[in-house]
Amino acid sequence: MRCQGACERPSIRGPSMTVQFVNFFAFGTRDVHNAGMDIPIPEENILAVTRQGRTRLEATDWFRVTAGLYYLAGLMTKESIDFKTVDRAWNRFIYHCLGGGHTITSVLQFISGADVLPTLESTRFMALFAETCTDLPAESIPFLLELNLGVARNISQLEVEGPLHDWLQAQKGQRGGDAPG
Repeated sequence: MRCQGACERPSIRGPSMTVQFVNFFAFGTRDVHNAGMDIPIPEENILAVTRQGRTRLEATDWFRVTAGLYYLAGLMTKESIDFKTVDRAWNRFIYHCLGGGHTITSVLQFISGADVLPTLESTRFMALFAETCTDLPAESIPFLLELNLGVARNISQLEVEGPLHDWLQAQKGQRGGDAPG
């Protein structure tokens, strides 16, 4: 079974995560563009990083982090964004890779929580991300994560705290406090 593109559904659906995980690795490697907008989904880079995960859990986490970072970086534009169109394209891509129940919202929630820390602290992930995702500098990761936390704070009206916030503060300290945001 091979999924050829973002608009095709896999021909075999089942309750087994293994079936969905096979789709995850067999997904096509082309950039998907959102209709009428210039915000590509860099499938090839996301899946190249993902395929290097040693376990299903690690690969899924790496997918979520890489996809979430690319999504957030794509929002950094002066152009107006049709979020309905952009999110629909991202949700389709994520659904075909991870299966039902996964959306861009769940990806952004994942990268704003404590579960993202093992990926961020993985030297393998960081090296692979820097090597594979040359169009998204690894140095921008703290800024993008802080942006995501800021949006979450604005929506929830709660102060940001917790392990990810602590990690971001430590990153600022290591860079001398020059981090944007």
